[in-house]
Amino acid sequence: MSFEIPEDCRYLESHEWVRIEDGTARIGISDFAQDELGDVVFVELPTEGETLEHETDFGVVESIKAVSDIYSPVTGTVTAVNEELIDVPELVNEDPYGDGWMVELDLDDDSELDELLSSEDYREQIE
Repeated sequence: MSFEIPEDCRYLESHEWVRIEDGTARIGISDFAQDELGDVVFVELPTEGETLEHETDFGVVESIKAVSDIYSPVTGTVTAVNEELIDVPELVNEDPYGDGWMVELDLDDDSELDELLSSEDYREQIE
């Protein structure tokens, strides 16, 4: 099976992605992760203003198969939360890199991005 792995994202080994747009870090879980989880039925996310730390958990994704912690690829302050996931958690399955995003952060230290997997490295990890 072939999974979508956008080249403009960086990845954690635990299957979260981060995309930087205009200094804002947008975070979600990968296509591979949503496929492994199965149908997502609930997402628990932090609130705006919270500080997330690099590689620490910040939320939970619950599916019919499992409950999984979500880890932040980078450190920063939450500036936006995808509230739509509260009512429509299946967006994580339908569009993990688009409408299924989870949080946006003001990035504290962009050098943390260098510690993350590139799209090629991530592809090697999951294949």
